[in-house]
Amino acid sequence: MKTTHKACSLLASAALLIGSMAAAPAMSATLQQVKDRGMVRIAVANEIPYGYMDLDGQAKGMGPDVAKHVIEQLGIHKIEWVTTNFGSLIPGLRANRFDMVAAEMAVLPQRCKEVLFSEPNSSYGEGLLVAAGNPDNVHTYEDFAGNDKKVAIMAGADQLEMMQALGVPGERMVTISNNADAISTVSTGRASAYAATSLTVSELAKKSDKVEAAQNFTDPVINGEPARSWGAFTFSENSADFRDAFNVELAKFKQTEGWKKTMAHYGFSETDATESFARTTEQLCAE
Repeated sequence: MKTTHKACSLLASAALLIGSMAAAPAMSATLQQVKDRGMVRIAVANEIPYGYMDLDGQAKGMGPDVAKHVIEQLGIHKIEWVTTNFGSLIPGLRANRFDMVAAEMAVLPQRCKEVLFSEPNSSYGEGLLVAAGNPDNVHTYEDFAGNDKKVAIMAGADQLEMMQALGVPGERMVTISNNADAISTVSTGRASAYAATSLTVSELAKKSDKVEAAQNFTDPVINGEPARSWGAFTFSENSADFRDAFNVELAKFKQTEGWKKTMAHYGFSETDATESFARTTEQLCAE
C-alpha cells in the first residue's frame, strides 16, 4: 500500500498522541473520585520510623499507621502503597503518580508553594550520625560552618536549608539519595557526619557498629530558635477537599490514646507529641 508523506505524518502524530495518552499518569483525585475509585495511592520514602515498607511488604511507620486509620474513617478501604526516594515525593505527587504522601514530611514555606499539607501529625528534633567514636568531634550543625569538615544530607531534605541558614558552604555538603547510604558515607570518611532528624539518626545507629549518634548534640539555633520540624501528610494542589476531609479525621484521632500510642511505638517522645500541636500548617507555611 502506498502512503503519502502527509499520511505518514498524520499516522505518526496519531501514534504519538496514543502513546502519550497511554503513558500519562492517572490524575490526582478529589475525595469523591477517590471514594468512587475505592482505592487511594499513598507514597512513602522507606524512612524508618516515618514511613516504610517492612520485609513482608507491609506499610509501617508513623505516617502509614495514622493514614490507615484516617483513610478508613473516610470510607476508603483499599490503599496502594508506593515507595520512592524522598527527593522524588513532591515531584511524584505533582506528576500525579500517587494521591498523597505519608512520610512525615516537614512543613516548609517553599514546599507549601508546590503542594498542600495536612495539619501536623508529628514533631521532631535533629541529630548527627557519626563514625564510631566520633573521630572528628562534631556535635552540632554549627560545627560545619567554622571548619573544613564535610556533612552529608539527603537530597530534598530540609537539613539543606538549615545548613544554608547556618552559613555552611555548599562544597562542604555531600548529598546522598537515601538514608541507606548514610552509614557507608560516614564510616568511610566521605563525610564527618550525616545530618538528619533525631529519630532517623537513632534508627541508623542501630544498624551498624561502625556508626553512632553524636553525643551531647544540641539542636541548631536558626533565627533565634532551636530547629524543630513538624511532619504532615502531603497532597496535590488540586486535592484540597481530600486534604480538608483528611484534616477533620486527623484532628479527631490526635485526641485519642491510639494516636499517642502510635507516637510512642515509633520512638517519638512525649515532647514530640505535645509539640505537634504547637504550630498550625498555616503558621508553618508563612514562616
